[in-house]
Amino acid sequence: MNGEPDESIAMRKSLFSCHIALVPMIFLGLNLTSCSQVFVKKPGSPLSISTNTIGWVGSQTTLTAFLPASLTPPSMDTITPVEPSSQPIHSTGTRIETSTDTFTETPAETPNETAIPYIYFFPIQPPVLASFAEGLASHGYPATDIFAPEGTKFVAVIGGVVDFVSSQDSWNPQTDDPAVRGGLSVAIIGDDGMRYYGSHLSKIQPGIRPGVRVAGGQVLGYIGHTGDARNTDSHLHFGISYPSYPEDWKARRGQVDPYAYLFAWRSGLNITPALPTP
Repeated sequence: MNGEPDESIAMRKSLFSCHIALVPMIFLGLNLTSCSQVFVKKPGSPLSISTNTIGWVGSQTTLTAFLPASLTPPSMDTITPVEPSSQPIHSTGTRIETSTDTFTETPAETPNETAIPYIYFFPIQPPVLASFAEGLASHGYPATDIFAPEGTKFVAVIGGVVDFVSSQDSWNPQTDDPAVRGGLSVAIIGDDGMRYYGSHLSKIQPGIRPGVRVAGGQVLGYIGHTGDARNTDSHLHFGISYPSYPEDWKARRGQVDPYAYLFAWRSGLNITPALPTP
């Protein structure tokens, strides 16, 4: 009409039809891109109106129309919706393959139950016969003297293995060898990794020797006053130390103050001594 070429008129009609087709879809809640995404290919080829956001939630739709060689605008009757795909479409329009494999979730491992604390026994049995006090000041190193009548049982404070036994009282006040001041004595390495030492015994329980396994509360010997305690009241010199080697008397006599632990064990509390640095 205005000297406009027929092809230009046809294109305008095509774009007009596209906008007309988009209007009801917009009112239906479909989110469509503009008609700038309509691409006209060579005559006789399909005309595709595609968008990545076409369709309702959870699905995609591609609208396809056929453009005849004369560039006649497509009729609404020729626009055939394609069934929504059951597979997702990537933002670039590439179909993403989905797996139908079934995965079984492996349950997380159940944490191990809280470890049962070691069972400790007061070294003098029965405890009611014993009396003791803080001994750090009197010894000059961590140790405690537990006083009890002679012959009172000295027992393993915990299960373990016998580490050291002195079955002879060879202490001589003239030479005062510190290695034998304990007289008759026994040391065990407890299951908790600590060494427990008792000395000045009057007798060693038969069968107690290095390497023998003992249970907590098992009798190791009997209270006395051998060694450099021969002129004192009967008592047990009790020491806790790092398990170095059997003849290490300086460590064996005591490295950890036992007072608080003795008090706890007599009260029935299972408190493990802190392992000292060797």
